Amino acid sequence: MVSGKSTHGANESVQGLVERVTYHNEENGFCVLRVKDKHRRDLTTVVGHIASVSAGEWLIAEGHWVRDRDHGLQLKAVRMQSSAPTSIEGIEKYLGSGMVKGIGPVYARKMVEKFGEGIFDIIDSHSARLEEIDGIGPGRRRKIKDAWAEQKVIREIMVFLHSNGLSTSRAVRIYRTYGENAIEKVRDNPYILVRDIQGIGFKTADKMARAMGIPFDSVMRARAGLMHVLAEAGSDGHCGLPVEILMAEAEKLLEVPSARIDEAMERGLQSGELVRESFAGGLSNLIMLPVLQKAETEIAASMCHLASSRPTLPAIKVERAIEWCHEKTGRELADQQRNAIEVALTSRVVVITGGPGVGKTTMIQSLLMILNAKKVQTILCAPTGRAAKRMEEATGMEARTIHRVLEGRVGGFQRNRQNPVECDIMVVDECSMIDVSLMAALLRALPASAHLVLVGDVDQLPSVGPGSVLSDLIESGRLPVVKLTKVFRQAAESRIITVAHEINNGTLSTLETADSDSDFFFIQRDEPEKAADTLVNLVSNKIPGKFGVDAIRDIQVLCPMNRGSLGVRELNVRLQQALNPVRDGQPSIDKFGWTFRAGDKVIQTLNNYDKEVFNGDIGIIQEINPDDQSTVIRFEDRMVEYEFNELDEVSLAYAITIHKSQGSEFPVVVIPLAMQQFMMLRRNLIYTGVTRGRSTVVLVGQAKAMNHAVQNADASRRYSALRFRIEEMAGQKQ
Repeated sequence: MVSGKSTHGANESVQGLVERVTYHNEENGFCVLRVKDKHRRDLTTVVGHIASVSAGEWLIAEGHWVRDRDHGLQLKAVRMQSSAPTSIEGIEKYLGSGMVKGIGPVYARKMVEKFGEGIFDIIDSHSARLEEIDGIGPGRRRKIKDAWAEQKVIREIMVFLHSNGLSTSRAVRIYRTYGENAIEKVRDNPYILVRDIQGIGFKTADKMARAMGIPFDSVMRARAGLMHVLAEAGSDGHCGLPVEILMAEAEKLLEVPSARIDEAMERGLQSGELVRESFAGGLSNLIMLPVLQKAETEIAASMCHLASSRPTLPAIKVERAIEWCHEKTGRELADQQRNAIEVALTSRVVVITGGPGVGKTTMIQSLLMILNAKKVQTILCAPTGRAAKRMEEATGMEARTIHRVLEGRVGGFQRNRQNPVECDIMVVDECSMIDVSLMAALLRALPASAHLVLVGDVDQLPSVGPGSVLSDLIESGRLPVVKLTKVFRQAAESRIITVAHEINNGTLSTLETADSDSDFFFIQRDEPEKAADTLVNLVSNKIPGKFGVDAIRDIQVLCPMNRGSLGVRELNVRLQQALNPVRDGQPSIDKFGWTFRAGDKVIQTLNNYDKEVFNGDIGIIQEINPDDQSTVIRFEDRMVEYEFNELDEVSLAYAITIHKSQGSEFPVVVIPLAMQQFMMLRRNLIYTGVTRGRSTVVLVGQAKAMNHAVQNADASRRYSALRFRIEEMAGQKQ
């Protein structure tokens, strides 16, 4: 494996066994190695760049000697080449370095003692003989052989990536995605990495394409640029972009003549890679990805069908049923709640929306009592595990995530039109979180005769994924909608709830908290750095001491932004140091820009159907196993194993964005606010953050920032055609 190139002055060399890899950055290949040079008595430090290196390998490095002030004499290499070890000592170090899952130092020693220098051939061609070693049975033997074969291909991919100007940290994911033909596939079209590999963006793939000689003005590059702009728009919540915006963004990205982008656009439309849509309501020349167009069309068709269909539930005398609930529970329902129940029982679909404290949960409890009394088969679900758990606790009935209801697997959901779920009515909570793809999948799995009840707060942030499903359904004006607005007396005693409604109405009068027993506090800090210091002290000391809560489990910091001194990244580093500092003997792993330790709080950042862990799930690292190159994370009551190279799916979660908190509720929420977050300070963002707190909410920062957010009611416009599709289809049915 070769990295770097010779330069004048590179006339010194080191040759020997890599005793220890002190540091290796997979992003850029930079490494610090301790080498047993055959000509020197003491270990030699070598620094330089190489795609992949493990203890035990034989290294040839060329460069020049430098004396580092802190670390002494070292060879600064301009060329490094490593090869598989041939000595018994090197082979044992190589196998025991953790590079092959299933082999640690103990098994490495046993394998070398048994087979000597022939161990590599044994693993490659006669792996059954590994079972001659005490402790290695058929399972471990297969695990070793598979990991060995995988590691060889991954190292080839790493060298290929490195030689073409890319970091090597995604090599494992590239291998898992494309298999043994990975290099060939990427060489044919490096831009597929943008579509298929999390963490590789257009600029990274473009750099690689340039290194491979793909012309700057090629149609392949222009098409990839268009797809990237649309994918980025999807990450911002758009289902498509008007053609003029798409063209302008593509020109800015690609820096090629518009004629070449026009050509790429036409080819994309002809091939079906892109679709163009126009609607009479004023939305014209919207360019979409086919998968999102299909999802919107299916949602619109299903909703129009449900809205125009007769109810299928058993005959229920609604007024008598509601009075029966009152007698059983002693709860008197308000007129709006009664109306919501009546519409849910007499319409095939209903949207029920309202803020905190307006009785959505009580209404659902009464509805379910009536349905259970009539032996109606009901499914309860929500977008996230935390939301489903809250639903279950509130109703006393089983509630699952939508992904579990749909039986999500790699390759898609098992429940669909051909294999629908079994229910007479489906009640879905936290619907503001549901994007177009998930809503389409849910509707595909709904039985042909079932009722659908959608519950959510339309004033919260829209979904992280593409679309504004809940607001589009309401604004179409073609579906039954019940809006709950009355705040009940008990709820009105909560300052969290009254502040939330004041924020939502744009009428926040004061941030002062006169009552020390209040559940809402604002702490003024005009300088962001002081706000950050105060926040860390609150989370690690003050709040646990005052309220008797666990700092890691019960307190959640919610940030408007990722960047800045009050952003997710900076606060996670500081909170990790305060709440889970480095301890002697505690293993840790540096991966994908984070340092992970046992005891850390982490969040899953994408759906993993194999592990049944989904975007937004929060867990705690239980253990880190350097020998197995794996870590175990506890999510609620489940233990889930991750290989180190899968840790790009998680990040630290002492602080998360408000967007990531949707559908969740935490005992204590702490929110930093400052004008440095100006671009993100909107009413629905702060409203969503405040309503995530169950018992206590603490805001830290500038009152000016809070007031700006409350007055800024301009929600970012999302380009979506769902509302127009519903209006158009409903008009055709009339």
